[in-house]
Amino acid sequence: MTNRSAPKRKISAFRATEIILSPVITEKATMGSTWNQVTFRVPLTATKPEIKQAVEHLFKVKVKAVNTLRQQGKMKRFRNSLGRRSDTKKAVVTLVEGNTIDVTTGI
Repeated sequence: MTNRSAPKRKISAFRATEIILSPVITEKATMGSTWNQVTFRVPLTATKPEIKQAVEHLFKVKVKAVNTLRQQGKMKRFRNSLGRRSDTKKAVVTLVEGNTIDVTTGI
């Protein structure tokens, strides 16, 4: 039995800018730069292959791996009423050796 995967589709430049919402600038995310990793906020509907193509297209780098995590929104109290933070999705992108992304400059 052969292992066939779905054909790879190229994403448009518009979709690439929709996928990468913003970089995550936290102490933990910046520590990932020692392992050649960059963390981005992405939409909940974004897939790993889409994120990989978007980063390669926007930043002109080679991506080694993409790890994603979904963070469920917390219940918070705002004065006398309850509110809920929205769910978020983060992507930790590992770059091939020799490639770097400077997240402080923007796209």
